[in-house]
Amino acid sequence: MDDPPRASADWPRPPACLPHALLDRQPAGARVCVAGLVLVRQRPGTAKGVIFVTLEDETGVANVVVWAKVFERFRRAVIAGRLLRVTGRVQRECGVVHVVAESIEDISHMLDALLHPDGTRAADQP
Repeated sequence: MDDPPRASADWPRPPACLPHALLDRQPAGARVCVAGLVLVRQRPGTAKGVIFVTLEDETGVANVVVWAKVFERFRRAVIAGRLLRVTGRVQRECGVVHVVAESIEDISHMLDALLHPDGTRAADQP
């Protein structure tokens, strides 16, 4: 079996978060914590209030399902967060792995840790 991917030293990974590349190794129903940059937020009209969020870390992407009740509790983080930490349960459907969110935390402040040696942030670059 291949060794699990290692996080780069400068990635602001929160403690105890699983790299996305290892999500497919977790059993269905396992409680996991993932973190990543928000790539996409989708709220299809036909999904009855469910929001789908795609997160990316240095190893891949994680598909997150946010049910309406969870969204109401963590609305601000879901809407405004650029970097999220999500705790939830692994779900498998049709060969796709999802994390069904139980709690969501906006950890966008950790992006400031990605400073260049001269003190400028990566987002400040032309």
